[in-house]
Amino acid sequence: MDHAAEPIQRHQDAAPRPTAPPLPDDITADLLDPEARRDLRGLPKDLADIVARHLVAVGELVDDEPEEALAHARFARHRASRVAIVREASGLAAYHAGEWAEALSELRASRRMGGDGHLPVMADAERALGRPERAIELSRSPEARDLSTEDAVELLIVVSGARRDLGENDAAVVGLQVPELDASREDPWVPRLFYAYAEALQAAGRTDDAVRAFLDAARTDLEGETDAEERAIMLGVGDQGAVDEAGDEPRDEAGDDTDPEPGTVEDETADAPAGPVEAPRFSG
Repeated sequence: MDHAAEPIQRHQDAAPRPTAPPLPDDITADLLDPEARRDLRGLPKDLADIVARHLVAVGELVDDEPEEALAHARFARHRASRVAIVREASGLAAYHAGEWAEALSELRASRRMGGDGHLPVMADAERALGRPERAIELSRSPEARDLSTEDAVELLIVVSGARRDLGENDAAVVGLQVPELDASREDPWVPRLFYAYAEALQAAGRTDDAVRAFLDAARTDLEGETDAEERAIMLGVGDQGAVDEAGDEPRDEAGDDTDPEPGTVEDETADAPAGPVEAPRFSG
């Protein structure tokens, strides 16, 4: 064997470098969030501007064209792999594109670099990979205790789903009985929390309670982001005669709610973060 040819062969077998996806002229570096721009200050200015433009593209494309967003994120990572905000953006783009393993790898790298690991996203990716136990384990991590309210709610929702994956339906219900489960609140995550609660109740065989929770989700979903009303109808809301046009909840003959008051039931599994805890999301 000609050993002198080995380096050339290894080079030929290496993964090709990503090419730069095209960028419209109106995507400029100054459109990047100022905090993200500060994270790029360790790069040469020309390189920082190139990476910034691709990060802006990620933020603009990630919701509607996730594959294109991921292409921009991968190129930015290729050019600046040691910058936390770049790995964070790559992880979120991979998550939106359904590349769960890549998302986890990138968000773990962001965490190691001192950036945001987006714990709920990581937990959801673990669940998508068929590892609900790892999703629950992430909810026990020290970072979970320091989350803001929106992020904590998102993590609660993911953990509840992981409990359902494991067949622990009662625990999935109890884990969402928190003070934030309040239909009078106007926070954007309220409809998703009630929707997840309804799904947990349905999985636990509590159909009437699930209908009421879906109706709460529908009433609070002012943007129409969920199909909560349709789910309530499918579960038989037509048989719930006590639900009037004002959206009052049906009650039993004694006048008491079937569900316990949110926040009064202890979660014996101790998997959810204690107290209110918000989920920052990357945007360009």
